[in-house]
Amino acid sequence: MGVTSTTTGSTGSLGLRVDRSSPVPLYYQLARQLESAIEHGALGPGSLLGNEIELAGRLGLSRPTVRQAIQSLVDKGLLVRRRGVGTQVVHSQVKRPLELSSLYDDLEAAGQQPTTKVLLSEFRQASAEVAAALGIAEGAEVHFFERLRLTHGQPVAFLSNFVPAGLLDLDTERLESTGLYRMMRNAGITLHSAHQSVGARIATPEEADRLGEPEGAALLTMQRTAYDDTGRAVEYGTHIYRASRYSFDFQLLVRN
Repeated sequence: MGVTSTTTGSTGSLGLRVDRSSPVPLYYQLARQLESAIEHGALGPGSLLGNEIELAGRLGLSRPTVRQAIQSLVDKGLLVRRRGVGTQVVHSQVKRPLELSSLYDDLEAAGQQPTTKVLLSEFRQASAEVAAALGIAEGAEVHFFERLRLTHGQPVAFLSNFVPAGLLDLDTERLESTGLYRMMRNAGITLHSAHQSVGARIATPEEADRLGEPEGAALLTMQRTAYDDTGRAVEYGTHIYRASRYSFDFQLLVRN
């Protein structure tokens, strides 16, 4: 039988529920509900979970069960215990589907309140690597820009992009107000496919400082070349993401 909670504080309106007849451990049921509330913004950064004893009493759970659920989210980096403050939401981890979509659109759809800071925007000559990715001549002019993408005011990704010169207007104000792919769609460019590579590495001191991570923290990396419906390369990007706040989600199918 399920037990519905009406806890006080920031968890009061969540309707937390545990099912004692389920084979799923009670601590895990509670942890998943709290994690879902964090991911969907019902528990925003800075929210306090309240007293463990009170939460346990309202759910009819033992205090060790509640503590185990909370500790599992502390271990994931979603919660932090602060002396004199209590257990507090740090942030939600972004789980992005591995498909041709923009980070901005994915974050917005997930209720993550994305914002962007343009750190650099300039025209330059394409290097051999960039020229090969975009299918243009080495030395051809490209628009290069670097952006810091944030959710709830906290950095989540550092994005470096190259776009063929003259493809579309990419002024700083527009780059900070919306996503690149949305700008392309508004300009009549139909995105069709992309070649993408995902990896991981350790953050440099500069990257760690920029993303608010400790030096040597793990980063996810992505390189992507996107093509329109005519087969023309319209964008080449090299991006880094905070592994503590970001992951790629994808489904694997058996090939018959």
